[in-house]
Amino acid sequence: MNKILIAEDNAVNRELLRELLEMRGYAVVEACDGEEALRMIDETQPDLVLLDIGMPVLDGFAVARKIRENPRLSSLPVVAVTAYAMQGDREKILNSQFDGYLSKPVNSRFLTEELDRLLVKQVNQDLSQNQASGTQPRGKAQAAREG
Repeated sequence: MNKILIAEDNAVNRELLRELLEMRGYAVVEACDGEEALRMIDETQPDLVLLDIGMPVLDGFAVARKIRENPRLSSLPVVAVTAYAMQGDREKILNSQFDGYLSKPVNSRFLTEELDRLLVKQVNQDLSQNQASGTQPRGKAQAAREG
């Protein structure tokens, strides 16, 4: 089961995302601000992060930058979840440390498409890295290969 961290300061938005994810069988952990998000990433090792851009303490851009600076986390998929939906915002976000973009209010279909795209990509990267290094695949990659 994939684990997803929701980093969102608005409780209603967190609840909506949690319900959408749990309905699809994902395990969910939550953080209310950027600093807590970084701590939860270390503690829970999620497979993907849904990261609000406009959070207190550390905004989403700062959190994404810290994730990318950490070699252990650099390949962790990070999706921006934001109300910034003006022309050019999507491109700006995707060009700055994020692997995906979802505008608020979150569309359930787009959420599913982004998760499917990024989690399959992550499993394929794990398989490629393991084959190159000759190590055994991690549990998720093994399960994906076996069906």
